Amino acid sequence: MPSSLSGRTVLVTGATSGIGHETARILAELGATVLLHGRTPEEARAATDRLIATAGIDTTAVRPLAADFTCLEEVENLAHAVVRDHPRLDVLVNNAAIAAPERHTLTADGNEIAFQVNFLAHYLLTNLLEPALTADPGGRVVNVSSALHRSGAIQWNDPQRVRRYSRLAAYAQSQLALTVFAADPRVTAVSVDPGVCETGLLPLYGHEGAPAAEGARHVVRLCDPATGIVNGAYYDRSERVAPAPAATGERTVKRLDKLAGLLVGHTA
Repeated sequence: MPSSLSGRTVLVTGATSGIGHETARILAELGATVLLHGRTPEEARAATDRLIATAGIDTTAVRPLAADFTCLEEVENLAHAVVRDHPRLDVLVNNAAIAAPERHTLTADGNEIAFQVNFLAHYLLTNLLEPALTADPGGRVVNVSSALHRSGAIQWNDPQRVRRYSRLAAYAQSQLALTVFAADPRVTAVSVDPGVCETGLLPLYGHEGAPAAEGARHVVRLCDPATGIVNGAYYDRSERVAPAPAATGERTVKRLDKLAGLLVGHTA
């Protein structure tokens, strides 16, 4: 893999385990400065220390950052800290995700928890990081999505799924929204399904998965400025394919932007 990532700054959300952690490791090994996001300062610091100790990553190459995505105020604080300390951000990897819980759960912000953690937090973070996200060639957002977005539907009149809740439908909705969001014209963004891997989300998909490092390689490839991308493109691992029909269409992109702006209290 070419080291055209050398000297670039990348923020990876949900980088304390699974695909996010492996993505952070590979990026740092390729010479990027990685802003490693975790839910708590302790988790982010432990993950950073682990990379330095086990992967031989230079201490200056990985920097821990924390925000609990179930709290939108923490997401805002994270964005402001990044813009302040890293006014030039080359790549944002929107990777943090949770499996929707068995029981319908709302965050303190009033959003269905999977919809907030997997999509709304990333929507807010991406919009707030827009001033730092470089417009230089190669600057981009990579949304780590899932093939399960194909079974998803955005419940426009009940996005919090108060009336009818199923954990799989809630998770699929969050992944569909993240995939639609890649087509937002404000930043250059793509979505990728890294394949079924051995992560905390594996129970949603089945019993067996590839190593997380394998999924991470597909994410890293899209972070590389040497990989040309088209805004809104969707990748199944390394192959560009059409996303679900529900994920395309200008009207859907605008409608989602309006809904998300309302739910995060930021009308973009």
